[in-house]
Amino acid sequence: MSERTAIREKHDGALDDRGNVRLWLRLLTCTTVIEKRLKRRFADQYGITLPRFDVMAALDRHPEGMTMGQLSQALLVSNGNVTGVVQTLLRDRYLSIAPSPTDGRASIVRLTPLGQECFSGLAEAHHEWVDMMLAGLTRDQRTTLFNLLGALKDSLAADNGKEQA
Repeated sequence: MSERTAIREKHDGALDDRGNVRLWLRLLTCTTVIEKRLKRRFADQYGITLPRFDVMAALDRHPEGMTMGQLSQALLVSNGNVTGVVQTLLRDRYLSIAPSPTDGRASIVRLTPLGQECFSGLAEAHHEWVDMMLAGLTRDQRTTLFNLLGALKDSLAADNGKEQA
């Protein structure tokens, strides 16, 4: 049996009367570890950042293209954050930009053939890495976790707007 390096949490321990906080910290730890590993692998193996991959992924799902506003909404980030990433991808010829045929104030961003080819390789590697990181879970465990996280999303949506002042 191989030894594994334990991943520490901010507050290791079992669920107790502070169970909700510990649960949230465990979710945060898992998300942070996965994100850091993906960032490092993209940088080391492809010289690309995770935000660039995210922009390319969004555009891959919308081959007709997207406005900058649609792109920022899809990625849940500000227009300013998207602009810098898009400019870099334009410079590298992975994206093209053209005026919108329906709105003279907007521009449509699309993947170029070079961008599509690049993204195809990135997406394949991304899938392999995520598969490797989740390989310790059975199919049933992944399904259960997916469903439980869906229930958590529903709970968060129901709580929207109930923040205390």
